[in-house]
Amino acid sequence: MTITTTKKLLGLTAAAGMIVALAGCGSAPTTDPTSDAPEEALDFLPCLVSDEGGWNDKSFNQSAKEGMDRAAAELGVTPIELESASENDYARNMETAVSEGCDLIVSVGFLLSAATVESALANPDVDYAIIDDWADNDFDGTVDAPNVKPLVFDTAQAAYLGGYAAAAWSAQAGVNKVGTLGGMQIPSVAVFMDGFALGVDKFNEDKSGAVEVFGWDVASQQGAFTGGFAANDTAKQTAQGVLDQGVDVILPVGGPIYLSAAAAIADSGDDTLMMGVDSDLAAADSSVADITLVSIMKAIDVAVFDATVAAAGGDFDPAPYVGTLENEGVKLSSFHEFEAELPDGLLDELAALQQQIIDGTITVESPNSP
Repeated sequence: MTITTTKKLLGLTAAAGMIVALAGCGSAPTTDPTSDAPEEALDFLPCLVSDEGGWNDKSFNQSAKEGMDRAAAELGVTPIELESASENDYARNMETAVSEGCDLIVSVGFLLSAATVESALANPDVDYAIIDDWADNDFDGTVDAPNVKPLVFDTAQAAYLGGYAAAAWSAQAGVNKVGTLGGMQIPSVAVFMDGFALGVDKFNEDKSGAVEVFGWDVASQQGAFTGGFAANDTAKQTAQGVLDQGVDVILPVGGPIYLSAAAAIADSGDDTLMMGVDSDLAAADSSVADITLVSIMKAIDVAVFDATVAAAGGDFDPAPYVGTLENEGVKLSSFHEFEAELPDGLLDELAALQQQIIDGTITVESPNSP
């Protein structure tokens, strides 16, 4: 069962036909006689626990927070939002959420899986949702606690389109080299890299191209990783290692590490472009808009919004939600200022590929897909 999307997401240009701050702990919600929220939601307390990277990561944490904030505003409640500075904060923040009386606890990211399951098993009357993870830590194919709803995304589908676009851009320039790097090597990161590389393969197949991918090999599942999600010297050096291969498009996958990739691009003095992940990076961070070709997006905000509103209305459903191109859970952003410079016909080609993926004519086979 999927979450009903309540708002259409921003999309690509119509010509393509494509669907293109740390917050302190809040107090318990109080009744607002002027609120239009349903009466049963007034005693509802939603909570959000971040992964590393912070609420202002321009990526998955920020997107989750935006979804929670929008749901809370619509419901007329005040959420508790707990930021994790490191993995040592995961269990502690989950305990805090429970002690504060949270009715729904949403955890942001694969790395919070163990802490989420442990908390859910200990608190069967609390509803939980987790982003980018199945909450299946014993790998038996089922969620480990009956009160946890996985919110996962088949990002390889949108990344396939992104890889095709990157290859087309590089081929047009005569460079024929693109690259990628990740934060931690976990499925929610590697799935982007798989789709990206497979999209490049599709371009080469369709156009008799010779575009190479650096930083990731789908078959061996080996590539360039920073080891975390911080924008630091290690991330910059990792990005530089990929740039040194001569790529003119690079995909950094891992929240704030895009800042390190941007710094490495600036130091290189080359005209390399970057791609965003999770959110529309060009729109989220104007400082990198001039080097961001396109972003591979996940509708984390919508998934969190829908799960929160459903739980507030007593309609919490632990059945997993899987975001796809078909239900608009994943997509490409607009190409913004680069649209006029794209190879002729590329937008139509991307629209056709998207429809073929939706129809099942093309299957994007990533070992990291949900």
